[in-house]
Amino acid sequence: MPAAALHTSALDTAQKVREDRAIYRAIKMLEDRLKKPGEHMGSTNGVREFLTLRLAREEREVFTALWLDAQNRLLAAENLFFGSIRKTYVHPREVVRRGLGLNAASVIFAHNHPSGNAEPSRHDLALTARLMQLLDLVDIRTLDHFIVAGCKAASLAELGLLGLSDFPPPKTEESSKPAKRTRKKTTKQVKK
Repeated sequence: MPAAALHTSALDTAQKVREDRAIYRAIKMLEDRLKKPGEHMGSTNGVREFLTLRLAREEREVFTALWLDAQNRLLAAENLFFGSIRKTYVHPREVVRRGLGLNAASVIFAHNHPSGNAEPSRHDLALTARLMQLLDLVDIRTLDHFIVAGCKAASLAELGLLGLSDFPPPKTEESSKPAKRTRKKTTKQVKK
């Protein structure tokens, strides 16, 4: 490899390292800001931006939880589970234990799709529904679950999918029309 190419490669690597440090510092500043008294995670767009910054550059799936107090202030932002480029194994018992340990009132989940597709999968819906069910038993509300893919992030709450264990059946043209009433034949009508 020519010396100029090695020099360019080293510069590219150094630039990436500087960018990664800047991103890490920005995430840390956001976390610190959200932990200050009076700050709360009330805006879906604010949460989306925070999670996109946190997860967009991950090369494998990462399952994250934002644990909140009763006023929706951030208690902790934690990467709970790490997986491969396609899947992360989430252990519901550990999620419940961590929420109880922090005395959390609610949680926002997120994970990334390194593939670049922010569409939720059936597995994402089933996992979220299961976690919601278990956390509800210990009075921890699940507010949302975001799927981050690059600079895009889909919110299950915004999509109307939060708490569903599978996608709703598609509406067909027939099911959207009122059913036709059929008249029952009486004995007089039959005899004619």
